[in-house]
Amino acid sequence: MRTRVPVSFEFFPPKTPEGAAKLQHTRAALTAFGPDFFSVTYGAGGSTRANTLATVLAIHDAGCPVAPHLSFGGDDAEGVLKLVDQYRAAGIHRLVALRGDLPSGMGGAQLVHANELVALIRRHSGDHFRIHVAAYPEIHPEARGYADDIHWLGEKFAAGADAAITQYFYNADAYFQLLDACARAGIDRPIVPGIMPITSYQNLVRFSASCGAEIPRWLQRSLADWGDDTEGLRQFGVEVVARLCERLLAGGAPGLHFYTLNQAEATADILRSIGFAAAH
Repeated sequence: MRTRVPVSFEFFPPKTPEGAAKLQHTRAALTAFGPDFFSVTYGAGGSTRANTLATVLAIHDAGCPVAPHLSFGGDDAEGVLKLVDQYRAAGIHRLVALRGDLPSGMGGAQLVHANELVALIRRHSGDHFRIHVAAYPEIHPEARGYADDIHWLGEKFAAGADAAITQYFYNADAYFQLLDACARAGIDRPIVPGIMPITSYQNLVRFSASCGAEIPRWLQRSLADWGDDTEGLRQFGVEVVARLCERLLAGGAPGLHFYTLNQAEATADILRSIGFAAAH
């Protein structure tokens, strides 16, 4: 059995009663691994605000630590702080503060940088929340360069962030290069690698194209070779991601954050493969 390493799991808010029931089963299965917290995404421009709030409160009411995602999107500071106050009143102590994306049709609006959001929350709520922000081992798609990306990560920490969670990646060297660059810039806060289980070749290609994550050529070709053999691809994906997690933890990663896509099986298989035991 592996020595305790912090793990966390990300969900998106379900849109249907069936999706909510499925998420409840997923949460129960992953709770067995003793996560530090579950996070819940917010949607472009806060487009899932009501569903996010309901999902966050359901997880919290079940006795599980939860970290809602939060961004300005189309909201002003007053609207953001109203939501912050709701979370604080509910007894929630973590947030994931992101710049976020604008929904379609809002191209003229101004996005607010995540460091400004962190600073706003800190001014309003002091140290009540542990605030997580995003980091990009393979550079944010809109960054002017690697140094620029590191600069803005530093600004998030300077504004009061406690830790960062990375975009997912499949090249461990990119993560270790990020840590080295942060150390040179004087950034010493925890940077937790984000892990995306592989269950579908087509979905992974689509997700990666939209967020700027790189799929190494060897991995892309290997996944394509599985064709319609979904179970074979899933098992191969578990092996690949488990090896990645092992290398990251051996290199000193402070934990693992899984992008579950509201599914438990692949994430649970990866955790068991690297020595995590689920409670019964």
